[in-house]
Amino acid sequence: MVLSGDDISKFQALYRSELGIEISKEDACEKGIKLLNLMSAVYKPMTEKEYQLIQKYRKDTFLLLKQNIKKYEIS
Repeated sequence: MVLSGDDISKFQALYRSELGIEISKEDACEKGIKLLNLMSAVYKPMTEKEYQLIQKYRKDTFLLLKQNIKKYEIS
């Protein structure tokens, strides 16, 4: 992955504004690429099938939780 000079400058400015630390163009390039690699590993769009499985799991989990709460409610 390659960052443009403009991307590196923007990353330097963001780093400076958020952390108050000046970094070199080389450090900004390295950190920017590492950030992009992390984001591509973490953020992956899910398929419709994956979405449906998650929704089913949430529904099933909620129903079990609801049943357990009723079971232990104090009258």
